[in-house]
Amino acid sequence: MLSRRQWTYVTAISYLILEILIRNVKGLNVCTSGSATSCEECLLIHPSCAWCAQEEFGSPRTLTSRCDLQQNLQKRGCEAPFIESPRSNSSVLENVPLSSKGSGPTQYDVIQIAPQKVSLSLRPGDQAWFEVQVRQVEDYPVDLYYLMDLSLSMKDDLDTIRNLGTKLAEEMKKLTSNFRLGFGSFVDKNMSPFSYTAPKYQNNPCNGYKLFPNCVPSFGFRHLLSLTDKVDRFNKEVQKQMVSRNRDAPEGGFDAILQAAVCKERIGWRKEAFHLLVFATDDVPHLALDGKLGGLVEPHDGQCHLNEKSEYSASTRMDYPSLALLGEKLAENNIYLIFAVTKKLYVIYKNFTALIPGTTVEILDQDSKNIIQLIINAYNNIRSKVELTVWDHPEDISLSFTATCQDGRPLAGLRKCADLKIGDTVSFNVSVGAGLPRPDERQSFTIRPVGFKDRLEVQVAYRCDCGCTQLTQPNSTRCSGAGTHSCGTCGCEPGYLGTRCECQEGEAGSVQLGACREAEGKQVCGGRGECRCNQCLCYESEFGKIYGTFCECDDFSCARHKGVLCSGHGECHCGECKCHAGYVGDNCNCSTETAACVSGDGQMCSGRGVCVCGGCQCTEPGAFGDTCEKCPTCPDACGTKRECVECRLFGSGKHDNQTCQRLCKDEIVTVETLKSDDPGAVLCLYKTESDCVMKFTYSEHASGQSVLTALKEPECAWRLQTLLSVLLAVVGSILAIGIALLAVWKLVITVHDRREFARFQSARSRARYEMASNPLYKQPISTHAVETVFSMNTKSYNGAVH
Repeated sequence: MLSRRQWTYVTAISYLILEILIRNVKGLNVCTSGSATSCEECLLIHPSCAWCAQEEFGSPRTLTSRCDLQQNLQKRGCEAPFIESPRSNSSVLENVPLSSKGSGPTQYDVIQIAPQKVSLSLRPGDQAWFEVQVRQVEDYPVDLYYLMDLSLSMKDDLDTIRNLGTKLAEEMKKLTSNFRLGFGSFVDKNMSPFSYTAPKYQNNPCNGYKLFPNCVPSFGFRHLLSLTDKVDRFNKEVQKQMVSRNRDAPEGGFDAILQAAVCKERIGWRKEAFHLLVFATDDVPHLALDGKLGGLVEPHDGQCHLNEKSEYSASTRMDYPSLALLGEKLAENNIYLIFAVTKKLYVIYKNFTALIPGTTVEILDQDSKNIIQLIINAYNNIRSKVELTVWDHPEDISLSFTATCQDGRPLAGLRKCADLKIGDTVSFNVSVGAGLPRPDERQSFTIRPVGFKDRLEVQVAYRCDCGCTQLTQPNSTRCSGAGTHSCGTCGCEPGYLGTRCECQEGEAGSVQLGACREAEGKQVCGGRGECRCNQCLCYESEFGKIYGTFCECDDFSCARHKGVLCSGHGECHCGECKCHAGYVGDNCNCSTETAACVSGDGQMCSGRGVCVCGGCQCTEPGAFGDTCEKCPTCPDACGTKRECVECRLFGSGKHDNQTCQRLCKDEIVTVETLKSDDPGAVLCLYKTESDCVMKFTYSEHASGQSVLTALKEPECAWRLQTLLSVLLAVVGSILAIGIALLAVWKLVITVHDRREFARFQSARSRARYEMASNPLYKQPISTHAVETVFSMNTKSYNGAVH
């Protein structure tokens, strides 16, 4: 016998495998493939499956499945009253309207969540939905318990909060007319190595400490003032307190938080109030397993351990609580925890808030001067959010939330709304899905907003029964008196066979089974049916119909084309395609029509191919296109495209304008200069009637469109001669002008040189006269001496001076 936990695991794994199969097998009818033999088995296969309990249903020669999709059952003749397909649903059992105010005579009956009780009837694998509304009511009572670290480092903070009660009450009155305040303190476990335990420190742990020589003995947690609306008592109690001293840096604050949460009668938490626990410290806390340093191996039991002196009596007996235990007890008692810590500790405590629901962290000044504003800010922050939590969540039930906050937009996957004002109402759509049913069949869980006393109880029952089972008849005449009739089928007694238990098991011998074989040695009913009472009852298939004397035929085993049975142009009869008119072939994919093969010029495949199965197969090398009309490399390509160029560009040729537009649909581009750098283009040229040469190129784009690139005008010989004459005239003119300029330049130079020569002659004559008539002039005499000296190492030359 499986245990409850083992049954849960088996159920979850089975449901997961079923979902994977359903999602991955495309086109498979999961209902008929499940081979369900009863209505209850059918309902467990999948939420979409339905059972037909109609007496006469299906073909007499076919093993008709009564478990199928509801629309399929109706198509096959099952009437709606006989179809069993229960649906999941939800019903509201308790729905008291939401309150608008939290104070006054109705403060004990304040409702902040609606509805309060819901019942779900779930079919396995199916889902049901319901809506939850939550409202933070105005003027709701508030209980605030101030839990303070009284280690030596918090001395200046203690001086600051001595009048905290009065000031805090004045500020809180602006938010609620019903406010109560309590006080407690903590240090750490009074044992080594957490505190000073030597005899000289027992009464004064500050003994010998010069900065502050007197303090009280260390303690774990001390409850000092129960929640009260007399805030003066808070001030008096705080003024009595003195700080203590522990040895290590971490404090025992988590011990104190847990006791403040679970000792609700001693603390005075009201059920109908908003619970705030302010935790003020300037250091990190001890966590679970730290107690082993002092020999504390017993885990915290999560219970209240306050003695008659309102002190934590198990401080030196149990370990520190874990974060999980702390979060559980705070949520269980609807307490919002506010960490008021110094700036250096903000990140550490911020990480704690992610692990403890309903917790916030605020930065505390070194001397706690901002404690009042800190509490007000934290209160407003908490009251601006609504977050749902689930308690006692069954493992085989899945939940999903969709939040609709103040902007009215549904946010799938969220169970939280923020930035709310007090009095705002938000809603959540909750979807509940069920796996396979558990042995006890009924489940329940609770939905609660964090920090609220209000809750929504959800009861879950499974719908696994069929209504037709109530009409079960043992030894029914419908079953030949040898079976039980239930939901349209017969459950035969041992020794009887047949859909109506009409045959005995002994009758199905080899002789009778031979009547269900097509030939000796072959399978009974071809392996696709059962032999009952000397005849084959063929199985049903999600692919189609199985039929024939020996179940040898079907309407789905014929040839296919591109995945379509008989190409969609024929019917499948016993494994062979019977083609519709106009189609031939094994899979009816070959059309006998030839209209699509006729090209624009009226030829079959443009004379370059043959028409096969309604399409052209081009036989001319280089030809392509639907009708083989494209062929840049064909011998007649230039001739064919010449006609298009003549009629489209020049309006000449043998085609009239209407025929030209119909036959010549190619794009024609005109250019001044024809470039032939495209390797895929064919250069065409022809001689016009005026002895000119027309050039164009023919190419095919990747899109299949033909492009003709032609010159704007044909190239003519007389135009070339005229151009050459003009060119020679220009060149001759340039040469003539050049020669004339050279002649003029030569004449000017000659005249200039003659004038200069005449001047030279005149100057020379004057010089001779002056030398002949000057008595002081003496003819110069020059002498030259040359001495050559040869030596083996040097060679020099000297010249005589005048």
